[in-house]
Amino acid sequence: MRVLMVTTLGSLTSVESEDLTPGPGQVVIDVAAAGVNYVDGLFLHGRYQLKPPLPFAPGSEVSGTIRSVGPGVESLAPGTRVVAFCGLGGFATQVAVPEHAAIPIPDRLDFARAATFSQSYCTALFALRDRVGVRPGERVLVLGGGGGIGLAGVQVAKALGAEVLAGASSAGKREAAAVAGADAVVDTAHDLKSAARAWSEGGVDVVYDPVGGELADSALRCLREYGRYAVIGFTGGIPSLPLNQVLLRNRALIGVDWGSWSLSHPLEQAALLTELLKLVEDGGLDPIAPATHPFTTAESLLDDFLERRITGKVALIP
Repeated sequence: MRVLMVTTLGSLTSVESEDLTPGPGQVVIDVAAAGVNYVDGLFLHGRYQLKPPLPFAPGSEVSGTIRSVGPGVESLAPGTRVVAFCGLGGFATQVAVPEHAAIPIPDRLDFARAATFSQSYCTALFALRDRVGVRPGERVLVLGGGGGIGLAGVQVAKALGAEVLAGASSAGKREAAAVAGADAVVDTAHDLKSAARAWSEGGVDVVYDPVGGELADSALRCLREYGRYAVIGFTGGIPSLPLNQVLLRNRALIGVDWGSWSLSHPLEQAALLTELLKLVEDGGLDPIAPATHPFTTAESLLDDFLERRITGKVALIP
């Protein structure tokens, strides 16, 4: 098998090693595609809050075919098409994961879309339904609307019955958000607060924010009475928010740390992903088709993520 390892922070090295053997309760997956995300770039450069010891392999989500199963595995068999959230180690031609972490994928979902599905869509459903409690008819402002987390937020908010205003910094990203189903789009480089308040007739019910940075202050002021602000990530930097604006109109700030939650609640995470894949199978969600690239481009792609040059989703193909 082949693995892309971080042996020195900031660079990836292709390493050949022996094929994996599943342990008790594990399955080994032949990776057909590996999702690439902003957080992988943070891991590469040692900028994420969790810092695994060197060497390690980035990559948290993969899809592929089960190669072999370990003792005690009953629900899965070799040859089954699955998606898996593996935490780290996904930039490889094989991964070993616990049985409950490998979820069969519907026939209508190809490997590339499956591999770029878990992190974005699980974050979106966990944030919008489980943490924020979006209700049908509410109005949601999605920031970073052209990125993977933002596009998933648009689709999940629509699936929950909300109206969506997607904000993005470029015309291409705004177009991607519109194609994903946003009811309207806004250029975040201009007066976000005025545009969002005009669209929502006074203020949005929910802000879904994976960006942070300078946008956060304006986005907070977009909220109507009892509005909820989902703090998801900081691709634009960690903001300093005026807490008086939280107090005014009884607004609420709600933290969303799906990554840590998924690792500490593995069975609940498996149920969440299974539910989302059922929505795909039933036609309630149509995951974004990613751009696909060979493993040799991984390092430059991660730098593109950190510089916010990526629109949509990206998958590596071994």
